[in-house]
Amino acid sequence: MYLNNFEAGIVVFLACLPLIAGCSDGSDGREESLNEEPAEPQFLIIADPTITSPPPIGKPLNFGIFDLAAQGYEEEEYFFSGTASAFTNLNELGSDGLWQVEAGEEADYTTRVLVRRPMEAARFNGTVLVEWLNVSAGFDGTPEWDNAHVEIVRDGYAWVGVTAQYVGVYGRENSVVPLNLKAINSERYEALEHPGDSFSYDIFSQVAQAIRSPMEVDILNGLGVERIIGSGYSQSAFRLVTYVNAIHPLYNPFDGYLISSRGAYAERLAQEPQTLIETPSVVFIRPDLNVPILVLQSETDILRHTLNFVLAREPDTDRLRIWEVAGTSHSDRYSLGAGWRDIGDDPSAAAVAELDNIQGFIQCDTPVNSGPLHYVKGTALNAMNVWIAEGVTPPTGEPLATSDDLEAFLLDDLGNVRGGVRTPYVDAPVAILSGLGQGGESFCGLFGTTILFSAEQMASLYIDKSGYVTAAREATEAAVNAGFLLAVDAEQIIAWAPKQWDSQVSP
Repeated sequence: MYLNNFEAGIVVFLACLPLIAGCSDGSDGREESLNEEPAEPQFLIIADPTITSPPPIGKPLNFGIFDLAAQGYEEEEYFFSGTASAFTNLNELGSDGLWQVEAGEEADYTTRVLVRRPMEAARFNGTVLVEWLNVSAGFDGTPEWDNAHVEIVRDGYAWVGVTAQYVGVYGRENSVVPLNLKAINSERYEALEHPGDSFSYDIFSQVAQAIRSPMEVDILNGLGVERIIGSGYSQSAFRLVTYVNAIHPLYNPFDGYLISSRGAYAERLAQEPQTLIETPSVVFIRPDLNVPILVLQSETDILRHTLNFVLAREPDTDRLRIWEVAGTSHSDRYSLGAGWRDIGDDPSAAAVAELDNIQGFIQCDTPVNSGPLHYVKGTALNAMNVWIAEGVTPPTGEPLATSDDLEAFLLDDLGNVRGGVRTPYVDAPVAILSGLGQGGESFCGLFGTTILFSAEQMASLYIDKSGYVTAAREATEAAVNAGFLLAVDAEQIIAWAPKQWDSQVSP
């Protein structure tokens, strides 16, 4: 259980947190011996939530997911209840991320958690990916699952999706569609009660606590958990940056973080109706973390006129990797629906194809990006797991090439970006793939563009099908050797190459 909030704040100052390599207790003025090992950080205890099952009225919202049971997986939904804390800052929240906070106001909550786990213990690889569900559209989205589910199921991860924010429960007026939990099934979700996003950080921590140290209800159903990775995409990534800088040093709840498509900034530490606690317009990952972080970025996230991450770039360290992936967008054809039923055995998942209508209710001006982000996301998850489990550091990715004013990318002769994490999608291209240039309704500006090469362009580049297949194979193998594609996915990309040629040259 928690310490008293005042006591917790005092302990934060006195404990040897990751902010400090080692410290004296200060009680008698004695200095530590220079030969003595620094004291281990002392972390505060996270509250244990109460976990129950929802009433048997309907079922969880499920966006066209494939048959989990056929893949040896099962899905179960839980209600989490307890008392969560908001946080207040103890120092200025600077761009360096070296933030000190303490638990403050408390509020009761009941939210829901969605779990997808292997049915058999032998399938479980020991790692749980905990996703902060994304509410940008006005309801819970699962973009980390959408992009990484093939690797999750293939390698035996458990996935836990957390309704951490108010909008997931209650929605908002400008939702794309009214799919918040109270709207889709008011009876099933009647008991849910969210006190506001100031409490979201603690709710997320309590889910990690329930996974790490299960009490009466084990949401992993007895699976032996060895590692927990916190993950979030876009607006959830903005919140995870705040979480990593402010909350992780208090509790050490996760073994690593996979942060996808963040901007230059981080989300507020507290929101209305609590007193606003703002964060700077540019925020770096704090340099003293005790766990690894991989930040995965698309083209859309980088430039000053988009999400401005270019100002928050920082060098890789032994605890940080940043991958900026060439030819990708914030969301794309795969994550917006084309890949939802992919189970890793269909080479068509590698296709570069045109799509401008998203699930029948978002119309974009031109075909959205059809790039390789899902393959690199699976590689990133695999790399994070190996990094945590075995201490093998992922490769360093080159930044995407930008103009001096940081307003544009530097492009090759074909129109694709230079630099960045390279894949066959840009090194043996069949299209101009960009994270920019889209127009249309709603979120289209985040979906990037695809401009397929004509048959004549394909022939001028590769001469014939054999030439293209060879180029695709060589570029794919180079990406595998560089550590940015998994060999099992490379097989699918190479297998699709002849059909990709046919689709463009002799449809």
